[in-house]
Amino acid sequence: MGRSYGNPLLSAGGDDDNNEVPKIMKKYLLEILMFSAYALFAASWVSGAMLTPQIQASFGEEGFANATWGSLMITIAKIVGNLAAAMVLVRLGAKRAFTLAMLLIAAGGIGAFAGDYSSWLLSRLALGLGGALAIVYFNPVVLHYFAAEERPLVNGINAAAFNTGNLLALLSTGALTTWLGSWESVVGLYGIMVVALALLWWLAAENFSLDGNRPGDAPVEKYGLREGVREGFNWWLPLAYCGVLTCYIAVFSLFPLIDGFAVASSHLSAVMIAAGMVGTVAGIIVTKRYPLRLPVLRYAGLALVIFAALMLASRNPVIAYAAAALAGFFMFLPMTALVTLPQELPGMTPGRITVTFAMFWSISYLIATLLIYAAGLLADMSGEPALAAYFAVACSASLFIFSFLLPESGRGVSEEKTEAVNEEGGEENATA
Repeated sequence: MGRSYGNPLLSAGGDDDNNEVPKIMKKYLLEILMFSAYALFAASWVSGAMLTPQIQASFGEEGFANATWGSLMITIAKIVGNLAAAMVLVRLGAKRAFTLAMLLIAAGGIGAFAGDYSSWLLSRLALGLGGALAIVYFNPVVLHYFAAEERPLVNGINAAAFNTGNLLALLSTGALTTWLGSWESVVGLYGIMVVALALLWWLAAENFSLDGNRPGDAPVEKYGLREGVREGFNWWLPLAYCGVLTCYIAVFSLFPLIDGFAVASSHLSAVMIAAGMVGTVAGIIVTKRYPLRLPVLRYAGLALVIFAALMLASRNPVIAYAAAALAGFFMFLPMTALVTLPQELPGMTPGRITVTFAMFWSISYLIATLLIYAAGLLADMSGEPALAAYFAVACSASLFIFSFLLPESGRGVSEEKTEAVNEEGGEENATA
């Protein structure tokens, strides 16, 4: 664990046994706060997407492509916010940086009370910026506080944060709207809850070194976006994920607006997201027990495309529901392996991982934003909204395709290389 900078609450200083419990309490408390904030970010996003007809009506807006602007503002903000995340973290430190992320998420919820459509879209922009910062900061915090054997579990839990908020919104938005009386109150409630989380984070969090376990006299590593863009891995990873992200965003932003499938598309969305929770658990187990990462990404990506296409094409409700469940399962099964893979690469530090995931989310959301808007335009131009869904499903093939360009970081490869080096060394010594 890196050096602690002294916090009045749950101090993690010292190495004696009496301080082990506070250390453990601190890392799990911070994990709970991060997870909850990002889950509420998702709930605010998804509830806004679900309430699009009421939101458009209240502002006098209409049109299918126009309906995507709420989600598109969030994804555009995520592109910018992800790229800025590393710089913000370096300048503010982990404590202030994640506090800023939470306050922006809160502003995105409270912005529901904006008086016009432009102001509402600006609040969605703030929501996206907060979410962009938050998701990048998961990784340096996990890398700093959690041991290598703990990370697959924590990464899997964090990968389920958005899905948790998504499912929360799908199950509760209708009831909350009826109870609170307006869409503004529903979205605003999420913002108020995040303000409370931000206060708890400010009291518990601390700054820590971004250079990992380097010796005290070692020079500080300079690794920013300029260095990050020179590494091919930082490009292949988001290209592998962008199509899956496109499909996932379409599930909760476009699918509920489309009719004509074997069952209501909103039901298909709920089934996919619920099954995704099961897939996340399975992904944690697979990542902990199976040493290689690429086969998981490759075959889960292929299964996602097959079952998602079957879900849309089938006219049998039973088959459609089963395919939706399997598509959701395989959409989230590889997420733990996908996030764990970069953390296992040689020489990875909190600073490097921040840049890697800043690029990962920024590039992923940039491409997904363009593809989602293209899906909306395709639906408007053709007069067939279902084409948007088929287009999104086709995009999800990216994980299978680009997995062939990613490096393997699993233990099996590392052990084989180590054994080969040891064998060569042994032969040389024997010859000598």
